[in-house]
Amino acid sequence: MLRIPGMPLLPGSLFRDLSKSHFPKPQNFMTYKGISMLNDRLPPKLVEPNGMIADPNCPPVQIPSLHPPKSGPRLPPWLAYDKQCLCFHAYFKETLQEVYHAPYQVRKVKIYFYLEDGTMQIIEPCVRNSGIPQGCLVHRQRIPKPPPCESEFLTLLDLNVDATVQIYDRVYHITNCDRFTRNFLNRAGISVPDPIDEPADPTAEYRKREGIKIVNPPAKKHPFTQFLLYDRQILKFHGYWDDRSEFGDVRRLELCYYLADDTIDIKEIYPRNSGREGPASFLRRTRLPRETYALPLPGQETPQTVLNVLGSGVRDVRYVIDPLNTGCKEVLYYSDRDLQIGAVINVFGRAVMLVDCDEFTRSYYRKKYGIEDFTPLPVPLREIEEVEEVVERILPPYNGWGTYEDSEGNCKSVEPKPPRIDFNKWYNYERYILRFGAKLLSTIPENCERSFVISYYLADDTIQIYEIAIRNSGFLGGEFLKRTRIELPGQKRFSVKRPLCYEASNFYIGATMNINDFIFTVVSADEFTLMYMEHNCSEFPNSDIKKIMEKVREAIRPNYKDFVGKCLPATAEGAKEMKFINYETVKRALSDSLGNGITNHEVITLCRYFGVEKEQILSCDREYVRSAAHLEIKRNLWNAIDELKEHLYHLNPGQKPFVSEMKIRSTLKGCRLPFGPELIDNILKVLSRNSCGDIEVCDFINFLDMGCGRVCDIPPMNIAFELCPKIPNLNKGRLINFACFLDELGLEKEVLEIEEEN
Repeated sequence: MLRIPGMPLLPGSLFRDLSKSHFPKPQNFMTYKGISMLNDRLPPKLVEPNGMIADPNCPPVQIPSLHPPKSGPRLPPWLAYDKQCLCFHAYFKETLQEVYHAPYQVRKVKIYFYLEDGTMQIIEPCVRNSGIPQGCLVHRQRIPKPPPCESEFLTLLDLNVDATVQIYDRVYHITNCDRFTRNFLNRAGISVPDPIDEPADPTAEYRKREGIKIVNPPAKKHPFTQFLLYDRQILKFHGYWDDRSEFGDVRRLELCYYLADDTIDIKEIYPRNSGREGPASFLRRTRLPRETYALPLPGQETPQTVLNVLGSGVRDVRYVIDPLNTGCKEVLYYSDRDLQIGAVINVFGRAVMLVDCDEFTRSYYRKKYGIEDFTPLPVPLREIEEVEEVVERILPPYNGWGTYEDSEGNCKSVEPKPPRIDFNKWYNYERYILRFGAKLLSTIPENCERSFVISYYLADDTIQIYEIAIRNSGFLGGEFLKRTRIELPGQKRFSVKRPLCYEASNFYIGATMNINDFIFTVVSADEFTLMYMEHNCSEFPNSDIKKIMEKVREAIRPNYKDFVGKCLPATAEGAKEMKFINYETVKRALSDSLGNGITNHEVITLCRYFGVEKEQILSCDREYVRSAAHLEIKRNLWNAIDELKEHLYHLNPGQKPFVSEMKIRSTLKGCRLPFGPELIDNILKVLSRNSCGDIEVCDFINFLDMGCGRVCDIPPMNIAFELCPKIPNLNKGRLINFACFLDELGLEKEVLEIEEEN
């Protein structure tokens, strides 16, 4: 609309602008520099988060900064200074009219200045028993300056250490600020003085002079606090109630004290064949009073005490309630400090003696009350227990049908059950087999040439014997004795007690044993058996190097020089240069010195301990392992290499060159590759790794991809054991370090001292 100049705003004096054809509707929102904001006011100037502006709502003040300007994205102040607040420590003096010796008191406050909008807030920290309302003194707002500048607001330039500011007729003196405030002001170019000391409070000095102490009120004990602290914590005691009257008995009880609500319940423990049955509850869970009174009459115990009744008749009756509740009698209940070993508690007229407690109860009383003596007390026996004698149950002798375990099961129950095996032993030693080489002792010369392998299974203590086939010997090789338990010779077969069987400790090199009237002598053992016996020397005394060295030391002490002379060459020059000797020399010298006092197994253990042979480095051939993996893939017709790569992509979205071994195992299991556990371990052993032990992804994919290079053919083998041997195949102990052996004996110094004395 057009208006004629000088004409009033009346109808007829306005003309329509015919040239205007676009009439847009005003917008309430706008987007400025990628930031959405209202369009009702001018957009604020953009600032830098670490820039030099002092107050975002006032015109920027150019202050020479000590630091160079930082170039970066410029943002609105409400976004640049979001959640940034400056904190100043201040105090003000409040006049006191009622205290003569203290005309004023010093009240300490904190002044918060919010950078995003220039608002301020004043909070006074709460002081216990101060007697004054504390907390938020000035809510968050923009605070105007005192007159005559009331049209302006306080800015950041008005706040500094050792500055005085008036806020709503109250004068605050700033004494200190926090580290963030000091760094922010210094970065903006404002110098911040050092902190100043706050004045002493006259009221506090007056209390010290007069000796007035501020007594803190006792902490309120919330009833739910005890439940949260001690929920599911129970003190358990064992005790008894001696009721040996004419028809009574000694009742064994179990007392439980619940720390959550100080309640007690008692249960009775019924002995076998006591003739009692039914619920074992001796006392239901409740608070147990120390003293027992007669049952109160109806209406005698009430939560409130009525002092008087005002009024007559049925209507207009008023009751006067006693606020002190003087008519209520205080009842004392048992607590945790009343329960201890040797204490006698009154359970509604029954004296219960506490004799023992569990481990948690002991630790609780040791930590809270410092009690260290928890010696259990004896429990008196019942009259029946004092008279009856413990009679051992004797089973009938074995009749030859089935095994001894089956016969015991038929005698102990009417419905026989299969004998239970030791599951833990079977689980731990399922694949542990001790193999020994043995010879047959016989008067027939042909039998003495036969060779056997005795296998002892640690899982169930069974023995299996195989005969090694020898060409043109006249004996067929194969299974000589099926896997079974073998009884020790010289025992009665049809006896009451279960006979003893061969154990692992009965087998050692040089042992002679009678198995089903065949006499075998053990002449050798494999590497695994020797290593197992050496690692478990407490079960196998013939493999305990400490006991063997002590036996040898005591035996050759009188003839030490003769023993050394038998082991070393006759010439003196050869004796000085000789450091290593063979197994036969040591065995011959020990046999001459100890005779039958040392076994062949002990000699082998000694030579293996001081052997000089280096252990072979166990390593897998990468090409052999890759050939075995491709052979298993061909056998099972597995062709999902693309799914394998996709699975690796999901496990490794960042496309890192190395991943952990756990993710590779998850990939092999998730893609269902036809590999056994042993083959998976061998594959992971030959893959490329980094310094952290992670596996290279490209090497793993190329290792399984049948299109990446041809693999060599491998002969048929047991992949689980022959692809990468787990145990080195060495003849350890054939060459002995004789110098180390003599140093371990420690007899050289004793011999020299005896010669010097003589």
